[in-house]
Amino acid sequence: MSQSSLHTGSKRSEFSSRHIGPRESDKKEMLKFLGFNNLTEMITKIVPKSIYTTEKMNIGVGKTEQELLKELKTMMSQNKVYESLIGLGYHDTITPSVILRNVFENPVWYTAYTPYQPEISQGRLESLLNFQTMITDLTGLEISNASLLDEGTAAAEALMMAYSIAKNKSDVFVASPNLHSHVLEVLKTRSEPLGLTMVIEEPTIDTMKLKPFAVLVAYPQTYGEITDYKNIADGVHAAGGLLIADVDLLALTLLTPPGEWGADIVVGTSQRFGVPLGFGGPHAAFLSTKEIYKRSLPGRLVGVSVDSHGNPALRLALQTREQHIRREKATSNICTAQVLLANIAAMYAVYHGPEGLKNIATRVHQLTHTLALGVAKLGHTVLTKNFFDTLHIKADRADELQEIADAFQINFLKTPQGVSVSLNETTTLETLDKLFRIFNFSQPVSFTAESIFSQIEMSVAILATNLRKSAFLTHPTFNRHHSETELMRYIYQLQNKDITLTHSMIPLG
Repeated sequence: MSQSSLHTGSKRSEFSSRHIGPRESDKKEMLKFLGFNNLTEMITKIVPKSIYTTEKMNIGVGKTEQELLKELKTMMSQNKVYESLIGLGYHDTITPSVILRNVFENPVWYTAYTPYQPEISQGRLESLLNFQTMITDLTGLEISNASLLDEGTAAAEALMMAYSIAKNKSDVFVASPNLHSHVLEVLKTRSEPLGLTMVIEEPTIDTMKLKPFAVLVAYPQTYGEITDYKNIADGVHAAGGLLIADVDLLALTLLTPPGEWGADIVVGTSQRFGVPLGFGGPHAAFLSTKEIYKRSLPGRLVGVSVDSHGNPALRLALQTREQHIRREKATSNICTAQVLLANIAAMYAVYHGPEGLKNIATRVHQLTHTLALGVAKLGHTVLTKNFFDTLHIKADRADELQEIADAFQINFLKTPQGVSVSLNETTTLETLDKLFRIFNFSQPVSFTAESIFSQIEMSVAILATNLRKSAFLTHPTFNRHHSETELMRYIYQLQNKDITLTHSMIPLG
């Protein structure tokens, strides 16, 4: 055997021992205990003959870890990462360095997993309690769970919850066509096996003649329109059903909370609170509701209790887990509820605080207002009248606009009537200048984004009836950790209360 092949072989065995586990001596010891001479003998004894094969798999020649990483980096370098203004519940965001370094890239947090054992999980439980507080404050409802898998499944969980508690015992529900497309698809998939009738239409008072057990609306809608649903909420309640609102969390810093206009259940994603875009997911979702429905709440609920010494302590107060109850009665599996990403979103809110979040939202909205005015100057019709961060723009030459946007390395959404553009925390005035060039079909523009922005700065284009008047994030935790050193100390204070895989094996039940 050549020296190079010896080197390659040692690298392969090194990878196996590091990433897979048992070494040759371990295998021999286990086989001896089980009464086998080798792995082949063991496999022939335990694998049924009907599925056992002796044919070698054609999987090619193996590579070392370094060779594979080099090949993957070469493949990844061919990706073109454009500025994403597609929206649909996914928005680019700035992850503060103190959170990126000390939570997202810290094994004490990313190995912590779901906090089954409260005695060794007080730190992450406090962070999840922060998440719940953040959600209840922003949505204007009384309780929230400590995250779910994603926005679509959160909407489906809300639907199942409404079906179990609605007074009218109907099997009909109404879903607005202005929900995000992926949310509608998940609702279809989850409702069909249960024999539920899904009616896709924008709800009106006449819709209540169907006696729906639930009505689902988007606030704001997928193409950006902000609608007042108070009358719809009243109508749903009169029909014995519940109103479910799918919301944008950042928008709620400026908009009237849905809990204040009659929503019974509120769902959404916390992705834009510091969680980087990951090619569409994952992103920790949430579900908040009224106190009277707490026994039907899916997922996990962190509660404040008292320990044996009389001191405040945190625990999972509610876990509708499939391991604990009959499978057909179980709701979300709390293992898949994105605890790390929920903690990132919670820390993002702690870091920025109520004023910081409102400033971010206001700037995004003002940039969107600037875009609306500029696009109108260029002769386009803005279909969205009452907006936060998304504009639906009428365009007969949408395909051409998309080709030009591609040259500027910007992605937006093509719609049947034109295009939809969603701005975010990372958007700059330079981005708007590019968009003006795009909407002017690559021709020079006689004005700049800054010239419009300076005129509308500090103004808000949202209708006064939709503007938020109530305070949020008033707890001291959200008002004292606004510097990097303060937040770093808070993160370490929490993680020092936990046992994770950085310390030892951890129990899962």
